[in-house]
Amino acid sequence: MGGGHEIPHRDATTQKPVSEPQWNRGLWGLVDMGSNGIRLSITDQSAPTTRVLPTVYAYRNKISLYEAQYDEDGTKIPISAEVMDDVVSMLLRFQIFCADFRVPPEQIEIVATEATRAAINSKEFCDKIRKETGIKMTLLSKEDEGRIGAYGVASSFSAVRGLVMDMGGGSTQITWMIAKGGETQISPVSAVSFPYGAAALTRRLEELKKGKSKAEAHKAREEFRAQVKAQFHEAYSKIQVPHELVKDATKNGGFRLYLTGGGFRGWGYLLLHHEQVAGGGYPFSIINGFTAQKDEFEDTEKMKQIAEEAKEIFRVSDRRRAQVPAVSFLVSILAEAIPHGIREAHFCQGGVREGVLYNRLHPEIRAQDPLEVATRDMAKPISPKLAALVTQSLPTAAKGYSGVPESIDVHMIRAFANMFYFHANMNKEVSSTSALYSTGTGILCSTHGSSHADRALLALMLEARYEGELAPREADYRDSLIRLVSNEEAWWTQYIGVVGLVLSRAFPAGVVQDDLYDVAHRTILKKPEIRISSEYVDNLGKKGNKQGLMVTFTLVWATENRDDPMEVKETLYRHLKNLVKVGKKKHAINGWRIKVGAQVKDDYPNDL
Repeated sequence: MGGGHEIPHRDATTQKPVSEPQWNRGLWGLVDMGSNGIRLSITDQSAPTTRVLPTVYAYRNKISLYEAQYDEDGTKIPISAEVMDDVVSMLLRFQIFCADFRVPPEQIEIVATEATRAAINSKEFCDKIRKETGIKMTLLSKEDEGRIGAYGVASSFSAVRGLVMDMGGGSTQITWMIAKGGETQISPVSAVSFPYGAAALTRRLEELKKGKSKAEAHKAREEFRAQVKAQFHEAYSKIQVPHELVKDATKNGGFRLYLTGGGFRGWGYLLLHHEQVAGGGYPFSIINGFTAQKDEFEDTEKMKQIAEEAKEIFRVSDRRRAQVPAVSFLVSILAEAIPHGIREAHFCQGGVREGVLYNRLHPEIRAQDPLEVATRDMAKPISPKLAALVTQSLPTAAKGYSGVPESIDVHMIRAFANMFYFHANMNKEVSSTSALYSTGTGILCSTHGSSHADRALLALMLEARYEGELAPREADYRDSLIRLVSNEEAWWTQYIGVVGLVLSRAFPAGVVQDDLYDVAHRTILKKPEIRISSEYVDNLGKKGNKQGLMVTFTLVWATENRDDPMEVKETLYRHLKNLVKVGKKKHAINGWRIKVGAQVKDDYPNDL
């Protein structure tokens, strides 16, 4: 268990020698002791999925260390012996769970934040935990809490570029971040912290009303608002936002905000609820990677109304619902206080847990793409070849034509190739549907670090790879995914998916078969190699006068023997019509399409 508990070497009953357990060195147990709750988790940091921090076990205890420090009159008091005993008891149970999962005792740790740090009897509380559990415990400073929270945000996306804020129960931190290619830059002061967490701010706003008339309470609230606004202005100056971020915000209508912590996540779930109920059926219920535009994010009156009137809100507890007015208060201040304004808000699941773990990763691991990493266990030996062939089918930009959207990059193609056969053993009536839901509620739903737009792109590709036949209910879900991306991006997912469909017919088993031996003629039959090329042309259509994309599948033969034992050529011919259909008006995405032509050619060696 913890560092203070020795493992017995003899059975207490039989006195026979007992060998030590075989610990799983890839697992880490972490306790995040926050203000509104205590989160316990076990994470698998072994290869090849290290980057996405797979969760093996997770549990959240509702003990609020912030509320435990105030009596009914709002006077701050020490954490009681009863609460401390409850925390210790929970930690001892967590050690047992870790032993069940074979987490090495030295790879279990506790990280405590604002509520523990600010407690009147903080030292007594921490000493009790260390003594009775033996678990290593770190009490984060304000600056370290902001830095670790920022790393949690970095873990939540493949790239980050903007202001980062973490709103817990007791405090809120602000910094800036530029994270790309495994390298992470944050403010030289790490972060600026304020005592304005969701619980703390809720209590402060209530105190402003006590014993005052309505007019007096309003005046006190406005004075406090001006104070908080001034503090954020000062904090913005302290964190020294780099010129490139300021220039980007000035040019594009404001900063990108990356938000984490329970207070902001609660706000995100309110926005998500509105999108799903009134916004036309938002496809995902995952908070990480959810993006709200400026007008939605800053509509505090609408969010307060939803919190008051909605009977149930997914992932918003009664405690969180009660904190909505306080979060609304802070959001309205941010809308005014942040220079150049807010362009959009990105919500993150990453917090202290993810920040601690991500901080340990080597830059090469951090640089890996989350979706590509998450799909590696599903790849087949042929997957790299398939990724190369799909890439060959993508044209470069030409006069009058743009290239493939940047969002469909090499990592997206590799993730697609890795998932190529995952749903292949399913019945035709469910394969497209299962593939469509794979990134939202299926095998990839818990992938940490992917935006909702990326999830939509991969899901649409995979659905098209299985011919894209859907029942009406699933067609509505597909439409909701399309609304998350541009019409151009959505069309290219269909094109890529059908290229995958054609290749799946040529390689049905997911292997590149060896040359075949013809027993009857005692000779080796060489199968051709497939290559793909694509270019924009002006001679498509029956009359040869249409502009569009010509895709060529070339069979490269090793010898003059033109036997095709695998009937590769015939297979390609039979399925090219599916590729041509993608360019038809019927298959345009809200009017957006590129006309497509397809052909098969042979490349034989020169005569000797």
